[in-house]
Amino acid sequence: MGFVYRLIGCSLLGCLVACATPAPLAAPKSAASITPEQRVAAVRAAAGSDDKELAVQPLRDPMVEDLRQAATRLESQKKYPDAAKALDQALAITPDDPAVLQERAEVALLLGQFDTVETLARRAYGLGAKVGPLCRRHWAAIEQALQARNANTDEARKQIAACKVATPERF
Repeated sequence: MGFVYRLIGCSLLGCLVACATPAPLAAPKSAASITPEQRVAAVRAAAGSDDKELAVQPLRDPMVEDLRQAATRLESQKKYPDAAKALDQALAITPDDPAVLQERAEVALLLGQFDTVETLARRAYGLGAKVGPLCRRHWAAIEQALQARNANTDEARKQIAACKVATPERF
């Protein structure tokens, strides 16, 4: 009788093992399946939130700051062309502001204007600090634009890593 119970138990165990085969791994998202909003979220996440890192924050023209805030509000309402116009107006006032150029690049990413993204982010990088959160956003935007076009992103990934520099020690 004990043999029968062991046989039934082993049979049940065999069935459970057979049913517990791992599910196939999900295929990585193709460049076409990533939404513009996901791309921008990845860019902004690349900046990180390390408060021990060097970050340059210039003084802003109040009119430019108002336009930046308007662009942020319009973006949250998914009015991307209007957000782009607000940032274009800000750039007319301060054409060499790396942060505004970067924000405009991110709106271009939302609009699927990948050549514009790369142009603006590279210009912002050229004008701005070569380290810190904004630097990483520049290169992350370039990476997303390249990825969307199925181009090589190796340079952008290396540059993102090179943008991280700790603040000097205080004694």
